[in-house]
Amino acid sequence: EGISYTEFSYMLMQSYDFYKLYEEENCTLQIGGSDQWGNITAGMEYIRRSREDLDEEVKVFGLTVPLITKADGEKFGKTAGGAIWLDPEKTSPYEFYQFWYNTDDRDVIKFLKSFTFLSLEEIAELEKAVETNPGAREAQKTLAAEMTKMVHGEKALERAIKISQALFSGDIKSLSVAEIQEGLEDVPSYETEKADIPLVDLLVEAKISSSKRQAREDITNGAIYINGERNQQVDHIVTEADRLEDKFTVIRRGRRRYFLIHYK
Repeated sequence: EGISYTEFSYMLMQSYDFYKLYEEENCTLQIGGSDQWGNITAGMEYIRRSREDLDEEVKVFGLTVPLITKADGEKFGKTAGGAIWLDPEKTSPYEFYQFWYNTDDRDVIKFLKSFTFLSLEEIAELEKAVETNPGAREAQKTLAAEMTKMVHGEKALERAIKISQALFSGDIKSLSVAEIQEGLEDVPSYETEKADIPLVDLLVEAKISSSKRQAREDITNGAIYINGERNQQVDHIVTEADRLEDKFTVIRRGRRRYFLIHYK
C-alpha cells in the first residue's frame, strides 16, 4: 500500500521551512514534539549542505520535548480530535474552560504538572481528592480555572464559571444573550420561518420530541422549558415574545438537553 503525497513530502516541506526561516529570519532553533526529531534534523542537514560552498560556519539546533498523551494513548495536539485554540475567536473561554474541566481522572494530575504552575504539594493534595472523592472533580475544576485564567484572564474565568453553573443548574435567566450564545454554541439548533408556531409542532419539527404525543407528554410532565421558564401549557404558541433580543429561543428538555431555535 502506497503513501499519500502529504506523508511523502512532510519531511521535505518542514526541512525547507526551517531553511527559509534560517535564511530570512536568522532562525537557528526549531522546537517540536519528540515525533518531529527526524524532520528537524533533516532541516538542520539541509541548511548545512546549502551553505557548504559559502565557507561559513553554520550553527543550527533542534530541541524536542516529550509528547503529552491521554490515558487512551491519543496524542495531545493540534491535529487530534477536539483540539482547542488559544484564540478566543476560535475557542471561547467557556469552551476552553469546559475542555479542561472534562479531563479524564487518569490524566488530570499529569496535566496539572505539565501545564500549571501549582506546587507539587498542591497537586499532591488534589491527587488525594481524585482518589477519595472523584465525583467532586476538584482537580478538574482547579485545572480548568488555572488554564483559563492563565490564557484568558480573571474576568474571562469568572464568566466561564458563571455560564457553566447557569447551564448546569438550568438557570439561564441569570445570563446575558451573549453569554447564552457562548455557552450554547454547539447545542442542536433549528431554524424556522414561522413567526408564530404551536409549541407541540415546534418540538416535533426541531426533533426535540419524537412525536406530537411525546411532545404533549413532555409539556404536561414539566420537562419543557422556554428561556429557562417551565412551560406546561400544551396549547402554548411560541411567538416573538418568546425570542431573546429577537434572535433565538432557548428550549430545554429535561435537566440539561438544550436546543436553540433560530428565526429567518
